[in-house]
Amino acid sequence: MSAEKIQIIQRRTVFLGDVASVFVSGQKKGEVEKLIVFQIPSEQKKTYLLSIMDLIQAVKTNYPDALIYSLGEKDILLEYLPQQEKQSVTLTFLKAAFVSAVLFVGAATTIMCFHTDVQLPLIFQNIYYIFYGENREMPAILSIPYSIGLGLGIIIFFNHFSKASLTEDPTPIEIEMTTYEKETNASIIDFLGRRKGGGEG
Repeated sequence: MSAEKIQIIQRRTVFLGDVASVFVSGQKKGEVEKLIVFQIPSEQKKTYLLSIMDLIQAVKTNYPDALIYSLGEKDILLEYLPQQEKQSVTLTFLKAAFVSAVLFVGAATTIMCFHTDVQLPLIFQNIYYIFYGENREMPAILSIPYSIGLGLGIIIFFNHFSKASLTEDPTPIEIEMTTYEKETNASIIDFLGRRKGGGEG
C-alpha cells in the first residue's frame, strides 16, 4: 500500500519500506522492505516522482515469481531534504500572529460590511419599536445577545476553542487544508509527470 507523499532526510537510498506498507506471503517482510526502489541523484533539496510501476519493477527484479497486488496511490511524491529543517519558535509564532491578525481584521471587516449592507441597526430599531413602541438605535437588549450569539456561532462552526473541541469531526479549516494539500500534491504530480514524460531531469 503506497502513500501519496514521503519525506526522506539525509539518506539518499530509498527503500520499498520507506514509500509503501508491505504485506508479504511466503517471503520475509524485512527483506522485501529493504529492496532499493530509488537512488536520489544529488544532495539538493528536491521533489521526485515515483510510480507504482517503479516499486513493482524493484520487487520483480528480485522476486520474478512474486504475485503483486497494488493498493493506494499510483504516484508517489518523494521529497528529499539534505538535513532536518529546524523550525524557529519565534518565527513560527510571528507567522501565526500575522495570519491571525489578517484573518481577524478580514473577518471583522466582512461582518461589518454585511451588517451595513442589510442595515442591521435599522432592523434592530424596527424590532424594538414593534415590541416596545419607541425608537432606539441599536438597543442593547437586542445588540448584546446578537453579539454573544455571533461569537458562539463562530466557535461552534469552527469546532475548536483553544485545545478543546466540541466534536471529533474535522473543522472546516482542517477540511480546507486537507483539500488544499491534495490539490497541491496532484498539481506537483501532474507537473513532474509531464517533465518525466518529456525526458527532462
